[in-house]
Amino acid sequence: MNGAESLVHTLIKCGIKICFANPGTSEMHFVAALDRIPGLRCIPGLQENVVTGMADGYGRVLRKPAATLLHCGPGLANGLANLHNAKKARVPMVNVVGDQATYHAQYEPPLASDTESLARAVSHWVKVSKQSDNVGADGAAAVAAACSGAGQIATLILPSDSSWNDGGVVAEPVTAMPQDVINSAEIDASVKALSGTKVLLLLGAEGLLSAAQAQAARIVAHTGCSVMAESINGFQARGAGRMALERVPYNADMAIAALKEFTHIVLVGARNPVGFFAYPGKPSFHAPADVSLTTLCVPGQDAATALAMLADALHAPKSAPLEKTQRPAIPKGIPSSLGFGQMLAAVMPEDSLVVDESISFGPQFFSGSAGAPPHDWMMVTGGAIGYGMPCATGAAVAGAGRRVINPQADGSAMYTIQSLWTQAREKLPVTTVILNNHKYQILIGEYAGVGANPGPTAMNMLDLGNPDIDFVRLANSMGVEAGRATTLEGCADLMVASFKKDGPFLIDLHI
Repeated sequence: MNGAESLVHTLIKCGIKICFANPGTSEMHFVAALDRIPGLRCIPGLQENVVTGMADGYGRVLRKPAATLLHCGPGLANGLANLHNAKKARVPMVNVVGDQATYHAQYEPPLASDTESLARAVSHWVKVSKQSDNVGADGAAAVAAACSGAGQIATLILPSDSSWNDGGVVAEPVTAMPQDVINSAEIDASVKALSGTKVLLLLGAEGLLSAAQAQAARIVAHTGCSVMAESINGFQARGAGRMALERVPYNADMAIAALKEFTHIVLVGARNPVGFFAYPGKPSFHAPADVSLTTLCVPGQDAATALAMLADALHAPKSAPLEKTQRPAIPKGIPSSLGFGQMLAAVMPEDSLVVDESISFGPQFFSGSAGAPPHDWMMVTGGAIGYGMPCATGAAVAGAGRRVINPQADGSAMYTIQSLWTQAREKLPVTTVILNNHKYQILIGEYAGVGANPGPTAMNMLDLGNPDIDFVRLANSMGVEAGRATTLEGCADLMVASFKKDGPFLIDLHI
């Protein structure tokens, strides 16, 4: 048995079921092992940022790692943006990155690079497996690292001679590091904070799952505190039967205004409310400077248990009714952010997965879609655009038939448009809605945010017209059916039709 074969057997033994791949020459022995050994479903992507984005979407839905297969340092570098997003979303993932043979790298061949340094920039755990008899054990350690805490990025660098040399040993699974337990000090501090006035319960990470929300509702009903979600979230349960949570606004001025009244904030898997960017003359911290911050639990801890313990300590009722919502009618007319959210709520199937990369068009999607049936919502946590289409692809693989809806800004779609090919190849139930305004509208807004007005040179860089991108023809060229809409009712008709199909569909919505 060679090293590559031992790694495949070990990954399967450790529960890895999917390998998203874009391999090269250095990985051919690993590819050969995947070919000979049943048990790992291999799904190709046409660019490495598609591959890492697919693994991100898969990990968010199942909270279990997939493997990726990437080619040397440059291939890893192509996938860094979505590894960054996955790291910020605390997604479990195991990357296998091929590399130069141990004895060959000294000659500085064209693909030689500092792969290990590249990996450390986006990974919690990195190992170079230099001997074939260690590869299996290193693979088991990588899976354990990925499954530790809230979810981690583990990267195993595999020189090609470690793959092809004999001596591989299949390793037993390694126990992941356990989650930190909730202790009484955090409960006591949170009880004290909630005894005050103008208190905000700020939910993030595991605090946004449905079980945690049910416990948070007990606390809100008993104390009358306010509750919000973080601005950008990796995975949030929404719709009927869940809390109608508003997010802390992305816009700095709006966030400062939304948080200005609070004297206490209790963090439940959430980070301190810090701005996405710095702006001249504006604070980085969006809550009042004298606000009291209390951490109930951090990402990776059991937020539902922590909130239940807190609710019990407060002598809150054992359950609390959640706000009743009514599914809206399909709105008509020119698309708006609020109208699109309402239309989405009106037509989406129950248990949908929404992968949101709407960027500038999306601020009112949440309020508009409050009346939707139960569903889960994912966002671009790290701010590196090009996440939506591959994340939707991976989410569809994990969803096992659940409809995935991807509201997708046109500019960021072009970063990873190759995802459509994988969706068609795998016959995945993804409905992509291109929000097509022919420009990088978010950057026009950010330009104003730093106190400037874009002139001809700036606008030329932010314009996606001249020529316009034909998304319908692009989708068709990769095997995906597509249609064009200019109104909300026209988009709704296409969406409803797409839900009846087994495979992917793209809607080019002009906004």
